[in-house]
Amino acid sequence: MGAEPRAATRRGPDIARPDASSIHITHWYAPDRSAGLALLDEVSGQWAGAAWPEGLLSFHAYLSTDGDTVLTYVQATRPTAHRDLIRTLRGAAAAGAVAYRLHTSVVLDRSGTPPGAVVIATFDVDGAERQDRIVESVARAVTEAPPAQRHGMLSAHFHAATDGSRVLNYAEWTSDDAHLAFLDGAARRATLRATGATPGVRPVGFRRFHLHHGITPDRSGT
Repeated sequence: MGAEPRAATRRGPDIARPDASSIHITHWYAPDRSAGLALLDEVSGQWAGAAWPEGLLSFHAYLSTDGDTVLTYVQATRPTAHRDLIRTLRGAAAAGAVAYRLHTSVVLDRSGTPPGAVVIATFDVDGAERQDRIVESVARAVTEAPPAQRHGMLSAHFHAATDGSRVLNYAEWTSDDAHLAFLDGAARRATLRATGATPGVRPVGFRRFHLHHGITPDRSGT
């Protein structure tokens, strides 16, 4: 049985929702912002028009602020739900995803402020034990930093790839400017030290994104 009809939303996903046991993240590179926006619309349009299998919870699509990367973030209750849907799609929308589980969430602001920017940082790691280490180190650096040094950071959600190969930090910020200020501060240097001091971990880099499309099942009953 498929999911309920879907509703468009401009709010980001509820990253810590307890039933989202399986996360699937895909990204594509685009030659410029215009091509990135066209790709966003193509992929999101196919997801909006597809028959969702049981177990899919949400789909969100983002474009990087430099316009060259499209990213989708899909939540599901079971690992195969994403595969069951993309096998019915075509072109870029049929691309596979990296499967993750939510490892640790650090919530710094519980006021419900919607994020104005999302920063995705990734690390290549050598297995599950290194995943645990880097998440613990970076999460500690974030939580121990004085509030003034991480002003504007709302949360940091650390995801572990199910094959043990990488870690992804989905960090929510109030604005682009808040994140840019963080990059010049002491808290940023502390997180860099934490990653550099962890053997078997190789930072890949980060990009800042804005949400463009969100789709969730409509449970209103209408």
